[in-house]
Amino acid sequence: MDILIVEDNKELLTLLTDFLRAEGYIVSTAENGEKALHLYEKYGARLVLLDINLPGMDGFAVCEKIRSEGNTPIIMLTARVSKEDKLNGLILGADDYMEKPYDIDILLAKIKGIFKRRFAEDKITEGNLTLNLVTQSVTKAGKAVEMTAKEFELLKMLIENKGQVLTKDRLFNRIWGIDSESEPQTLTVHIKWLREKIESDPKKPIHILTVWGKGYRWEE
Repeated sequence: MDILIVEDNKELLTLLTDFLRAEGYIVSTAENGEKALHLYEKYGARLVLLDINLPGMDGFAVCEKIRSEGNTPIIMLTARVSKEDKLNGLILGADDYMEKPYDIDILLAKIKGIFKRRFAEDKITEGNLTLNLVTQSVTKAGKAVEMTAKEFELLKMLIENKGQVLTKDRLFNRIWGIDSESEPQTLTVHIKWLREKIESDPKKPIHILTVWGKGYRWEE
């Protein structure tokens, strides 16, 4: 998904969701911290809009957990305006902190800025690999590597989240879709194929690492 909104005010949640979907973003929503983390761990997100005052687990705890797992951008949207709250949010890893009521146009500008800086490049370079996001092609040390669309998306997701453990469920649901009729074993097969294409020794991979009982992690 593009954006995960975590907000317990149903009216505000609906308005923000409708607005962002009208702008073309793929949006998921959660009204509490526990559901937010479940959605994030299962599907991931390219950006999180996070309220602080949530039932149960508050936004600070959600922010800390998400930041411990990766570098997904986080914007806190909250009525808590004290200096201490702002500092706490930023120290825990939030990228920005907006006070309620916020200007929707300013929020949209911030979102567009994050997406432009983080995701608008037409190429990703990682070591001797270059991924062309326009043609969905890959080269290794300047030589073309034949790759299917699913292999490309899987490689791209791993590299974009390097150093972060991506669970098998999250990878499968993101690449094949939750309603896919493919078997989860398909992911294991694609990981094997990717290793054969990009690792110097596929049997002793140094980039696509298996984290037993959890999933996979990309290392430089």
